[in-house]
Amino acid sequence: MTDLTGKRIAFLATNGFEDSELTSPWAAVTNAGAAALMIAPEGDSIEGKNGHTQDVDELSASANADSFDALVLPGGVVNADHLRMDEASIAFAKAFFEASKPVGVICHGSWLLIEAGVVDGRTITSYPSLKTDLKNAGAEWVDEEVVVDQGLVSSRTPDDLPAFNAKVIEEIAEGAHAGQHA
Repeated sequence: MTDLTGKRIAFLATNGFEDSELTSPWAAVTNAGAAALMIAPEGDSIEGKNGHTQDVDELSASANADSFDALVLPGGVVNADHLRMDEASIAFAKAFFEASKPVGVICHGSWLLIEAGVVDGRTITSYPSLKTDLKNAGAEWVDEEVVVDQGLVSSRTPDDLPAFNAKVIEEIAEGAHAGQHA
């Protein structure tokens, strides 16, 4: 496993996230030595659709992408739908692309990236129901377990988590990617 000691990873989510899509990557990056912090639009804690509760470390309105080495966006329909309506969360996610930092996104999480305007010209996968949304936003959608495009790591469902976690760790270890842009 690649060593991520000293790296700070932001996880951006809100209530209704897909539990395993938060807990599995969180465990993977922390087991690799990184510090994981939960960023959310509001509240002291958030709850996944299956009951996992996660303490919030910082609100998206005050969070600064400069303080982090990478971003992970868990899925979950309710989570993703609420985040894409939150301007601070959109701006926070977009800032990682502007700084060429690695971003991992799974399932419905890419709805936020569509709102941030960062998928045009990118190759990405997602939960299949987002295929048309991503294509309409200018992305090339593919049906693969994990896709890496210049620091952008994407996967479809919880079944893809082992491959997603491995690639997220690899991309974070590599650092900034010149092709990662807003």
